[in-house]
Amino acid sequence: MMSNEARESAEKTHFFDVPAFLTVSGQLHLEVMAGAFTQVFTFGPTFRAENSQSRRHLAEFYMVEAELSFTESLQDIMQVMEDLFKTATNTVLSKCPRDVELFHKYIAPAQKDRLEQMLKNKFVTISYNEAVEILKQASQTFTFKPEWGCDLQTEHEKYLVKHCGEVPVFVINYPYDLKPFYMRDNEDGPQRTVAAVDLLVSGIGELCGGSLREERLPFLESRLQRLGLTDAYRWYLDLRKFGSVPHGGFGMGFERYLQCILGVDNIKDVIPFPRFSHSCLL
Repeated sequence: MMSNEARESAEKTHFFDVPAFLTVSGQLHLEVMAGAFTQVFTFGPTFRAENSQSRRHLAEFYMVEAELSFTESLQDIMQVMEDLFKTATNTVLSKCPRDVELFHKYIAPAQKDRLEQMLKNKFVTISYNEAVEILKQASQTFTFKPEWGCDLQTEHEKYLVKHCGEVPVFVINYPYDLKPFYMRDNEDGPQRTVAAVDLLVSGIGELCGGSLREERLPFLESRLQRLGLTDAYRWYLDLRKFGSVPHGGFGMGFERYLQCILGVDNIKDVIPFPRFSHSCLL
């Protein structure tokens, strides 16, 4: 048996000599690699300690993330998002038709038509401001009242897709205070926004999230200082301090993508060992 003194000593000793945590995203490290290789991506497990029992949340899931250097346009990021979705889906449909047909026949009979709509139509783009106005004018009663400055809830996201004809919807330019420190400030007046984008799809809500990154050192320093995160992200500041380029990227949840193309209602049914709050059996 380990003595109390030995246990306390072990608890104070970190394996890496510093505190280390499970990753919520590979994005910041991708930004490092994008500085060398221009266009990079990663696909791996990510972890979120979100205390949610919903049909679209997991504590551990897989994510495809991409980062592109030399872009000053959110449209460039959105085009890659749309191309990724359509190319990947067409590849799945051509290489695994029987698997997809099984789900479309027995699990979600209407999903085949919805998927065809997604693939043949150009994705719709609306601003966050427009999204809030659409929600405010909706005849539907929402559990969460839509207000400028508040995050869009799942019910809002699903309504916006339905409003736009069940075609995937890009929502762009979110309020500055809603988004993380690394998103680029649009410098657009009293209703301050950042160059962020979420891709919403039928039945799921948010599938992808991305942004232009803040490459301007003074802007990044100022925001990190206000958040009290300067010391923790000094290495990230150095990426700008010693030379950077305009860049951006996004992430797509793989399990939500499977839900979307197969029509599976619960995210826990598209991963072999679902782990979520209060449940980590395997």
